[in-house]
Amino acid sequence: MNDVPGKGRRLVGADRSELAAQLKRRYEAGESIRMLAAATGRSYGFVHRLLSEAGVDLRGRGGATRKA
Repeated sequence: MNDVPGKGRRLVGADRSELAAQLKRRYEAGESIRMLAAATGRSYGFVHRLLSEAGVDLRGRGGATRKA
């Protein structure tokens, strides 16, 4: 993902759609939002918003759960 525009550059139109598609594929393959954010140089919030816009069903946070 070295050809992805870095942080500080506004992403619109085809570039935004292309990045959203790439992130969607990687997220659905198991990568976390934090990993995607680090790989693209974008913030967690930006990646989260882009995935939501792309129609991705976001995973839960995981971790330990309380027993009833």
